[in-house]
Amino acid sequence: MQTKRSIFTNRWLPYALLAPQLVITAIFFIWPASQAVKSSFEREDPFGFRTTFVWFENYTRILSDPSYLNALGRTAVFAVSVTVLSMGFALLLAVCVDRVLRTAKVYTTLLVWPYAVAPVVAGVLWWFLFNPTIGLLPYVLDWFGIDWNHRVNGTQAMVLITIAAAWKQISYNFLFFVAGLQSIPASLSEAASIDGAGPFKRFWTIVFPLLSPTTFFLLIININYVMFETFGVIDATTEGGPGQATMTLVYKVYTDGVAGLNIGSSSAQSVLLMGIVIVLTFIQFRYVERRVNY
Repeated sequence: MQTKRSIFTNRWLPYALLAPQLVITAIFFIWPASQAVKSSFEREDPFGFRTTFVWFENYTRILSDPSYLNALGRTAVFAVSVTVLSMGFALLLAVCVDRVLRTAKVYTTLLVWPYAVAPVVAGVLWWFLFNPTIGLLPYVLDWFGIDWNHRVNGTQAMVLITIAAAWKQISYNFLFFVAGLQSIPASLSEAASIDGAGPFKRFWTIVFPLLSPTTFFLLIININYVMFETFGVIDATTEGGPGQATMTLVYKVYTDGVAGLNIGSSSAQSVLLMGIVIVLTFIQFRYVERRVNY
């Protein structure tokens, strides 16, 4: 059987095809990132009339600020909680849907819908559900002796934004887990079943190891999601309160830069946040990927 190959003689065609994406990347990522790095070494007055080059003073002040270090710790807890919760529930739902044959497409469509909801809308939705005055869930929790009021309880506020952020991301994870499950040959599970392996043993010894590439990919995506894309959820639910109990790194960048008009400090925080994500991604590729079975 002969295969046909298409050869383009125009040497500029590859560059022309890459040009739109390169232009978009340069305008919306490289240029803003370079401006943030530049501003992180400067001190600017609130009105923008005077700019002073201060070298690493902004970074030194940030790393010695207890509020920033507390925000760093809260972000770590928030990132782990959202990642585990969203990926765990998504995997459970994907396994359940994979076992359904006739109505799998209907369930998949219904479960994917929340991903189309904007982060701010998701935050407002859960704010209404957990509202201590008009919300349904605080009324239900009161039956179990739980006095819910995330406006004054920092732990409850953190639980609220964790649930809202995880709910928003479950649909995305679910879609990839379903695709990964459907790509696993059914003959492997059938052979293990004939050998006497139960459902749980088949899942943990055969299915889950074969899902490791999908799990590794989603792990990176979810960490980036928590670090950058949860701003809308936090702003719509708690606004970083009460008492900065939900002040994560991405929301602190906004608070110091937009609300506090401290452009230098905010830029330095954004650079550090980008550096943290790069380091985490490198660690995942360097060490976690070793356990991935391709």
